[in-house]
Amino acid sequence: MNQDSVRLVENFWKAVWQTPDNVDAVDNFVAHDFVLTTGGRDIVGRDAFKQWIRDFSAQIAHLEFEVVNTFQSADGRLVSARFCIRGLNNGLMGFPADQRRIEFTGNAIWHVDAEGRLVRNWVERSAFELFRDLKGVSDVDDPFAVARK
Repeated sequence: MNQDSVRLVENFWKAVWQTPDNVDAVDNFVAHDFVLTTGGRDIVGRDAFKQWIRDFSAQIAHLEFEVVNTFQSADGRLVSARFCIRGLNNGLMGFPADQRRIEFTGNAIWHVDAEGRLVRNWVERSAFELFRDLKGVSDVDDPFAVARK
């Protein structure tokens, strides 16, 4: 199995995250029993994943999704991607929807099956830093601020 899985993942990002209100495009990319692991929990199944995307997206007005870089394992079974999300806070992390500008980064590791379908995704976001930004903690009080600049 030596396939261009980077193209698959980048096409997924473009169709689902960079095209407004196009969540149903998920059907073209992911397996029925797809699993997303994010925020310490598993989202199981294609329909649950689409609902998760709707719920997550609703918390960020004017969501902009930038792919920073993407690469794959030699056999194409695993893809790693870095991304940046920008937009306006519309209730993210339970904070009031104050429409403040937000920005955070993340990493995603994808498992691609032999048929070229996305079957698993593990996502980590800079949630700690985002939480501190939403809470209004200054960089002076933030031991990780230097790493974010």
